[in-house]
Amino acid sequence: MPVLPTLKYKRIFIWLVLVFLAMFLLRLLYGYTQSRSSDNIGQSESFLSQVQQKNYASEKKILKGEAAPIASNQKYEKVAYVHSRSTSFTEDEKQLHGTIRQFGAVIQYQQESGNKGNRDLRLMIGVAPEKFDSCYYAIQKIGTIKSTSITKVDKTNEYRKLNASKVSLEKNLQSLNGLTSQQGKIDERILLHEKIAEVERQLQELGVELGNFDEENEFCTIQFSMYEGAAERGIPFYSRVKTALEWTVKYYVLLMAGICLASLGAWLLLKVLTMVKAE
Repeated sequence: MPVLPTLKYKRIFIWLVLVFLAMFLLRLLYGYTQSRSSDNIGQSESFLSQVQQKNYASEKKILKGEAAPIASNQKYEKVAYVHSRSTSFTEDEKQLHGTIRQFGAVIQYQQESGNKGNRDLRLMIGVAPEKFDSCYYAIQKIGTIKSTSITKVDKTNEYRKLNASKVSLEKNLQSLNGLTSQQGKIDERILLHEKIAEVERQLQELGVELGNFDEENEFCTIQFSMYEGAAERGIPFYSRVKTALEWTVKYYVLLMAGICLASLGAWLLLKVLTMVKAE
């Protein structure tokens, strides 16, 4: 029996086995990483978009100037996200409200859903900036924390643009009011009053937005969500192996079929090209 063909078949067999093992191990590893990431599904889900209330705070900074230091008042939005699982939902909910009262925080949004055994609680909590860190860490003692994060966004430029818009609108309103003392046609005066009303409406809306930046209303935000669930159990190793093996067999067969079809197509194309050249 020839030695070279035997070695060739052995190498092909070894490569096929290695490909199968690589696919199996990668799928098994994916199962572990996916189970961890699935714990976080919905945990970082923000429900701030459901609430019109926005919380902003100020932070005074000293900037180095050419002649003397310059005081800068930074406006920012700071939001913490805390997602928890509870096996004692009623007790943990009471502890949560006690913590909120302890730090003088304000519940700005509350949503509760589900029946006993499958309850879900979502709160948007406004906290004074100086108490934010302490309240944030105290809330993390409630239930079993699944994920936490903090986002801080500078809003200084937005605040300045709002003030600039306010000044522009006030000047526009002053000019329009000055025209009311002048004579004109009825339709022109009606149009003028409509413009004045529109500018006043824009100023009111702008005032509401600027009111969120007032030092009296300064808050940082904690978005807290908690769902009720029993203690989690890990997936058994044999179950992971079974799932990985089933997936590997399925897609290994598809891979081999694809390679065979591609090889057959390449062989037929080569035959056709050979025949065309021969002619």
